[in-house]
Amino acid sequence: MLMRTDPFREIDRFAEQFFGTAARPAVMHLDAYRDGDYFYAAFDLPGVDPDSIDCTVERNVLTVRAERRRPTGEKVELVAAERPMGTFTRQLFLGDTLDTDRLEAGYDNGVLTLRIPVAERAKPRKISIVATDNGRKQINA
Repeated sequence: MLMRTDPFREIDRFAEQFFGTAARPAVMHLDAYRDGDYFYAAFDLPGVDPDSIDCTVERNVLTVRAERRRPTGEKVELVAAERPMGTFTRQLFLGDTLDTDRLEAGYDNGVLTLRIPVAERAKPRKISIVATDNGRKQINA
């Protein structure tokens, strides 16, 4: 049997007030970056069943919700419970420069990765300048 003593339990309780608890996890860790014409957001969700993950976009707000459950059953005896369980939620406010209609999501090795194309109107474009015969420049977009 596993036995554990923890002389710092009061410090843990104090930290839980600010960072969350097992019943109410505080964080869903994320990396966000742009690579060329795509914006990526990668969320750490180890041990989460892909069927429990819910991604929604309403206007420019992306909401990711996932649930991690403890094993249950008649013969399951909980010996230690240190991993956060419950429902995790994270919201990102996306800029108008992203094409959320073409958002793609994949879940691999405990990481949910969202790939959002940069909108055509936000991509850099070349503007040609044409000189007129009287020396003034005319700009064509």
